Amino acid sequence: MRYIWTAVFMAMLLCPSCKKESPKPAAPPPPPPPPPPAAKAPEAPKALPAPPDVAAVPAEAERTSSGLASRVLEKGTGKEHPGPEDTVKVHYTGWMTDGKMFDSSVVRGTPAEFPLNRVIKGWTEGLALMVVGEKRRFWIPPMLGYGDTPRRSGGPFGTLVFDVELLGITKAPNAPAVPTDVAAVPRNAKKTKSGLAYRVLAKGKGKVHPTADDVVKVHYSGWTTDGKRFDSSVVRGQPAEFPLRGVIKGWTEGVQLMVEGEKTRFWIPGELAYGNAATPGRPHGMLVFDIELLEIKKK
Repeated sequence: MRYIWTAVFMAMLLCPSCKKESPKPAAPPPPPPPPPPAAKAPEAPKALPAPPDVAAVPAEAERTSSGLASRVLEKGTGKEHPGPEDTVKVHYTGWMTDGKMFDSSVVRGTPAEFPLNRVIKGWTEGLALMVVGEKRRFWIPPMLGYGDTPRRSGGPFGTLVFDVELLGITKAPNAPAVPTDVAAVPRNAKKTKSGLAYRVLAKGKGKVHPTADDVVKVHYSGWTTDGKRFDSSVVRGQPAEFPLRGVIKGWTEGVQLMVEGEKTRFWIPGELAYGNAATPGRPHGMLVFDIELLEIKKK
């Protein structure tokens, strides 16, 4: 600042006719623009109000021998009922009997779609009573739902109440027949050192075998030795794709024996599958799988 005022003073001395005015201070800079308004966080979806009869099964509800109770809220326009292996498309909301909502596809705005035999027993049985377009309320007892105690913190338990709207049914393809040799390993099967047994049903055209580090795409069906089918990508109409190292040992070993296009039947002992002890929700003991290797995807 000293140098600025010195220059002004010298100019006044050299120019006597100049008015002796002090220099005007520079105008202050304009204030910065205000910050943009903060974006509003999306509101959390609100829970739907519980039905007035959520606390107990009403007298007019229908009951099945299993203990499942239901009441039709709106009649449907369809004629067919879904089978246990069909895929259904639904909108639903679930409450506990204290009125607390724990799940809702309606709140999410996206219908749910799943094979009917892949959900809790109360849903498998209950939706088989419905037709497309129907809305029904279910009271599902613990033994047909998630049990009397929560499986996870905050999870539903006890009697559950669901409002379900059946939007669509996708019929399952024809189920594969139960193999005639499902009960025991046949004499013409080959065996590995681990105890895995197998028999080629149809030769493939591929030349390369997958490694344990590869991803494979397959169609398969699985049975227990009493002939009960417990899983099938064929019935779902959707091939399975997975890292070969990420499945049961019998699959990791067995599929490496195959080439693309090949169909093979495997007898997998419990030690190479899910064990020999009964565990809720999964098969046990020796399992029989028919597997078709559709594609090998190198990692």
